[in-house]
Amino acid sequence: MKRNFTMLIMLIVFLLFTTGCWNRRELNELAITLAIGLDITKNGQYLVTAQVVNPAEVAGKGSGGTGNSPVIIYQAKGKTVFEAFRKMTKESPRKIYPSHLRILVIGESLAREGIGKPLDLLSRHWQVRSDFFTVVAKGMNAEDILKVPTTIEKIPANKLFSTLVVSEKEWAGTSAVTLDELIAGMISDGKKPVLTGIQADIKGDKETSLSKQNVEMIDPPARIKYGNLAVFKKDKLVGWLDEKQSKTYNVITNKEKSTVVNIACPKGGKAVYEVKKSNTDLKGKIKNGKPEIDLNVTVEGNVGEVECRIDLTKPETIEKLEKIYEKETKEMFKKAIEQVQVNYKVDIFGFGEAIHRADPKAWKNLKKDWGKNFENLPVNIKVQGEIRRVGTVGNSFLEKIK
Repeated sequence: MKRNFTMLIMLIVFLLFTTGCWNRRELNELAITLAIGLDITKNGQYLVTAQVVNPAEVAGKGSGGTGNSPVIIYQAKGKTVFEAFRKMTKESPRKIYPSHLRILVIGESLAREGIGKPLDLLSRHWQVRSDFFTVVAKGMNAEDILKVPTTIEKIPANKLFSTLVVSEKEWAGTSAVTLDELIAGMISDGKKPVLTGIQADIKGDKETSLSKQNVEMIDPPARIKYGNLAVFKKDKLVGWLDEKQSKTYNVITNKEKSTVVNIACPKGGKAVYEVKKSNTDLKGKIKNGKPEIDLNVTVEGNVGEVECRIDLTKPETIEKLEKIYEKETKEMFKKAIEQVQVNYKVDIFGFGEAIHRADPKAWKNLKKDWGKNFENLPVNIKVQGEIRRVGTVGNSFLEKIK
């Protein structure tokens, strides 16, 4: 008994001395990568761009910064994405480390060819978290986006990440999509994915625009901005939504948090309806053997701006504005849905999933040719808008201007 106890103690001591992270690496051995760009070359190879943090330049004041760029670009080509990453060590003194990845930019050419294969590495690699956002470089390569120096945020990847979050929250024309959400959409039968488009707007001399001088100017010649949503069928880009279609998508999928909508005043002019709360109840049904969708959209908001002569102190005026908002918004939703049905025949709204929830048996047959069924799917839309506040003043001072 005593011998067994002694052996147990020795085993515990041995385990204590052998514990630790088998794959532990020191920070000075890693190239912290916050943004990755994926492109396809003319000969079919992948061009991978890594935006790596320059630690000496992003440290706190007094830590020895030299005034150089806060990030460094490394690039490599390969028949696979993994091969390209490893090839970067031919130039980088540290191994590319993507655990803190914030943004993945995919060039439009690669997106149209298919993003499934290059995404396999990022979904499989144990060092990559799946909470980064994925966007598509509209009309250009991903490398063109990642090479632009940015203002306010020293690290461009942080700028891209934060701008997408703010834009989705305040404008609702963009959509922040994680890797898990993207993959779920690609394999779903009833809801296909969308990704936000991004562009580099470069004016004047390109060399100046892509240098440190870009962030030293009050009006930078090169700016990065998000655009509208890209539509995917499985893993291939098939087209782009316009702004109204993009905002309609966010409302239907309950991703709209806030936005502003211009509406017509009863006697001419414009007013602005600021959306503060939005909820969409999406239900599917089988009617007379055919699928249908019921959309009930409930919106609460404020009058944010008035450029017309209306009396906001009267309840009937508020009711008129609410009715105008409801009518115009319903027409916008109807037109946007029909355009997606006709132009792309791709269910990005999740109507198929709603039919599946309502009648799994019927969905089993419908999903076999859902693209065609989606194209002719009736969508019943109901919009209810409510104005909560009219701001800190009642009627506009424009009433007093003769």
